[in-house]
Amino acid sequence: MTVCRDCCCGSVRKHPEVDHDGQLTVLRSALEPGHRVRTSLCLDVCAQSNVIVVHPRPDARRAGARPVWFGLVLDDDVLDDLTGWIEAGGPGVADLPPILELSVIAPPGR
Repeated sequence: MTVCRDCCCGSVRKHPEVDHDGQLTVLRSALEPGHRVRTSLCLDVCAQSNVIVVHPRPDARRAGARPVWFGLVLDDDVLDDLTGWIEAGGPGVADLPPILELSVIAPPGR
C-alpha cells in the first residue's frame, strides 16, 4: 500500500479535520507486518486527496491484477473497509466491496 503524504494529501491546511498521522497508525497497526504500508511524495491526483494505492500481492500481480487507486480517503470507515479488503486478499484475490467502489479513482494520466 502506498499512502500519499505530500502537498495536499496529509495536509492539515487542506483537511484540518483529519488526523493524518492517526490514519497511518491505523493502517500500520491493522496491516503490518503482513502488508507493507509506505508513504510517498505527490502522486499527482491532488483534487482527490487523501490518496491511497493498494498494490496486489505478488502472486495476484503475476496473474494480471493491477493496483487500485482510492481517493478522498478522509474517514475511519473507509480505512476500515480498505483494511478488511486487503486482509481478504485485495486486488485480484478478493472482490472489491461495493462501498469501496465509490472511492476508486483513475491513476494520473488515464
